[in-house]
Amino acid sequence: QVQLVESGGDSVQAGGSLRLSCKASKSTYTYGCMAWFRQAPGKEREGAATISTFGRTSYADSVKGRFTISKDNAENTLFLQMNSLEPEDTAMYYCAADVSSPFTCPRVDRFYDSWGQGTQVTVSS
Repeated sequence: QVQLVESGGDSVQAGGSLRLSCKASKSTYTYGCMAWFRQAPGKEREGAATISTFGRTSYADSVKGRFTISKDNAENTLFLQMNSLEPEDTAMYYCAADVSSPFTCPRVDRFYDSWGQGTQVTVSS
């Protein structure tokens, strides 16, 4: 299994921006799918965004138009650019990866077999 290490979480005001990073111990070319999930206290884990090995992306409706997932294969790093942050975005954010390569990467946590420890994002109003 790959090791995934997230960073970039912070406390920000509503309307602000953050960029999360996820450094992988193996080349990101290895993974058919990489994703960002988030989990707020008392809520189920939600798939926020996914990206395939070919760069095909998928977003939850709640983040579409505000968040952008991308990756730098040369740096083995996955990113999540989060703009126009809202208090409802407050959650622990997790990076996930899997070697499977469907046409569109699912936003379903049971699909992914490698997970990071998470980075906290807190948005205040």
